[in-house]
Amino acid sequence: MLEFLTQPFPATWRFPLRGWTNDAVSWLLLEYGDAFRGLTDALLQLLIRVERFLIAVPWWLIIVAVALLVWHASGRSWPTAALLAGLMVVVGSFGLWEATMTTLAIMLVATLFTIVIGIPVGVAMARSDRLKRALRPLLDGMQTMPSFVYLVPVVMFFGLGNVAAIIATFVYAVPPIVRLTDLGLRLVDREVIEAANAFGASERQTLTWVRLPLALPTIMAGVNQTIMMALAMVVVASMIGARGLGQEVLRGLQRGDVGLGLEAGLAIVFVAVIMDRVTAGYARRLDPTATNAAKGP
Repeated sequence: MLEFLTQPFPATWRFPLRGWTNDAVSWLLLEYGDAFRGLTDALLQLLIRVERFLIAVPWWLIIVAVALLVWHASGRSWPTAALLAGLMVVVGSFGLWEATMTTLAIMLVATLFTIVIGIPVGVAMARSDRLKRALRPLLDGMQTMPSFVYLVPVVMFFGLGNVAAIIATFVYAVPPIVRLTDLGLRLVDREVIEAANAFGASERQTLTWVRLPLALPTIMAGVNQTIMMALAMVVVASMIGARGLGQEVLRGLQRGDVGLGLEAGLAIVFVAVIMDRVTAGYARRLDPTATNAAKGP
């Protein structure tokens, strides 16, 4: 007995997870390779159009649009709008304008993809406790698993480049919006729902005209978290061929160019600050309790 306890872990006890995973990936590629290629082509075409549009728009027009968007989201605060628009001017002065537009295009497409899938899943979770119990371990795994782990299967299915970056960003950023959509819908006052039912509203009408509008501030908080996590993936995604600011950070690391890495890192921070202020500002404006508190008694 003592001899057994002092021996190394038995090789015959090895769990064949690696083999099962590789077999599953091979089977998926064989059976659904055309579907993966179709999704890759669709996302690539959308990304190319968004990127070309952003690059074609004059730089000064984008800065004006950023200022107006921040001004409207922040409750007509011109100092905030001028400050954040100035951050975009600083990004341009770094010589990283085109790389910033590429990163913005990847982030916008990834965020759109995440919202289109994440919000309906969150709505379904709010309507079914069984589905919530089934999806909770999956969402926990997506949030806690290191991003480098799922870069390998993403590259296997979608190849290197910006599309793989979008899919990796989706896996990393979708849990917050799913969870917060579910939470927002569950926090809606039951008396309001009962009142809607008393007036003869169907379940779909109650969801569309009562529950979703009241849950919108929480959902917007989920969108905010999704955008922040999408930007956090910019540098990681550059390791699988994604272009933009992450590629500049990676190039600075490879060359030992601290200045290039600092400029690209600050550009990512500036974009994140702008997107955070815009989404958080609209979340506050959509919150009826915050609006009433601002008005006072």
